[in-house]
Amino acid sequence: MGAVLAVGVLLGAGGRSVVGLAQVEAMQAADASRQAELDRVRREAQHEVNALAARLAELQAQANRLNALGARLTQAGQLQDGEFEFDKPVGQGGAGRASDMPPAELRQRLAALEGQYRDADTQLTVLESLLFNRALDRNAMPSRDPIANSYITSGFGGRADPFGGGHQFHKGIDFEADVGDPVLAVADGVISYSGVRSGYGNVVEIDHGNGYVTRYAHNSRLERSVGDLVRSGQEIAKAGSTGRSTGAHVHFEVWQDGVVVNPRKFLGHNDALARHGPTRG
Repeated sequence: MGAVLAVGVLLGAGGRSVVGLAQVEAMQAADASRQAELDRVRREAQHEVNALAARLAELQAQANRLNALGARLTQAGQLQDGEFEFDKPVGQGGAGRASDMPPAELRQRLAALEGQYRDADTQLTVLESLLFNRALDRNAMPSRDPIANSYITSGFGGRADPFGGGHQFHKGIDFEADVGDPVLAVADGVISYSGVRSGYGNVVEIDHGNGYVTRYAHNSRLERSVGDLVRSGQEIAKAGSTGRSTGAHVHFEVWQDGVVVNPRKFLGHNDALARHGPTRG
């Protein structure tokens, strides 16, 4: 009997041990499954974060482009410094508690922001093109003096002929100059003539497009050849007194569609510096 009871006790204990081991193994399997699920969720969350980071980088690149466009437009539009500061953060504020933003809402807001950036980029690009074309037209319009720090000595139109008296129609305006002073292009254009003309001496002519041609006469030396591209303010000759001239000066003419016109309406020269005299031809 004792032996039988002992065997029964051992069998009962062994059975409980087997059940206990099975429970432990089941718990371990459940933990492994939960850990695997947790790892999967983490991977998906990280993938979502990486995707949002990529979209954020694209938005930052678009923002940088818009800032650069805005800076160029500020310069092209000749806006005052400080009127638009694209590097300055925009002030924001508000009351109330913040709450967690659902991922779906974040994605929706990013998509809306991307659309706004695309629209702004398109509009600013069109505006930049318009301002660029306007700048080209402005640079091709005679709008500056052909010599620096000078003044007008003889105006456009009727005047007394400096060579022996009588009446003469003066086709341009004369600027005071010394021999060798730089003669400057008054606008962008292409050299259409560089040589000697009767009465004018050494002459440079620039075709600015849109029907405008400017003429610079009585030069001591010519520094540009036909076909050269010149920009506003670039030196094209040295002042002198060649041709029909009483002394060193720059004779300047503007032709519009083949008709000589008064350069003063283009140059807007300061009247306080202008004086008309019969001493230059």
